[in-house]
Amino acid sequence: MTALADIPADYARDGYVILRGLFSAAEVAEIGKAIDQVHAEGVAHGRSFRHGNLFYNIKPDQSGTPFVRMAQWIAYHQPLLNAVRLDPRFVTVLEPLIGRNLKQIINQIHWKAPGALGDFAWHQDARFRLPAEAYRNLATSYIQTGLAIDPHTPISGCMKFIRGSHLRGDLDFDTSTEVLGNAMSDGVLESAGLSPDDLVEVILKPGDLAFWSPYLVHGSGANRSDHKRRLYINGYVRAEDCDRGEWAFRDGQPVPLGPEPALVHYEALRERGEPHYV
Repeated sequence: MTALADIPADYARDGYVILRGLFSAAEVAEIGKAIDQVHAEGVAHGRSFRHGNLFYNIKPDQSGTPFVRMAQWIAYHQPLLNAVRLDPRFVTVLEPLIGRNLKQIINQIHWKAPGALGDFAWHQDARFRLPAEAYRNLATSYIQTGLAIDPHTPISGCMKFIRGSHLRGDLDFDTSTEVLGNAMSDGVLESAGLSPDDLVEVILKPGDLAFWSPYLVHGSGANRSDHKRRLYINGYVRAEDCDRGEWAFRDGQPVPLGPEPALVHYEALRERGEPHYV
């Protein structure tokens, strides 16, 4: 496991850090069960469903069977997954970079079933931090984390990072197409002045945690293995630099969800927060 003292230098140089075995096998097994419960709920819906910030992104696969691509803000109704996002280990590893007062603007699960559509095109997470005025000092205030529930390998569609690309800031990537469901292209990298030679395959074992900069260029491929590939993603931001999101930690202590959901990315939260299909 990367030493805590090494995190700031490694993150500044590479734009990412990988922590080995942050969660135990027993913990990951329980998290996996909760994630499978969420997946079953999504399949039962049969199509994309929203209830406030909670959102199931569902598309039919080639046979017409509902395929759950991702779920957002499942912490509102899944107690174990809510507890995981508030685990003190997160604030321990992030404090040297963004402090002890943290909000959360990403809480989501990504699934990649064998053979299913699961590519993520090259992108920077910064493109999704909108409206821009709500996210200040983005390069130094926001960090995305991903907890591996299954083995992440090149065969299972692991993430790929372009080491050091965060130092280039906001790059002029084509944002006219969806990131989810589109394949990575070397031409996209080269048009932005990046080299595929700097590619790092993010190989993770269950319980490993990766975290990365919103300006780090990354993507992932399809799952060609014989097992599912699940990733639990939680994104944290220094509270003083963000006008949105749910509180996660105040002075390093977990903050429970309040009686009303906070505005995050769903702009119609107050106007249409009731359960509905989309």
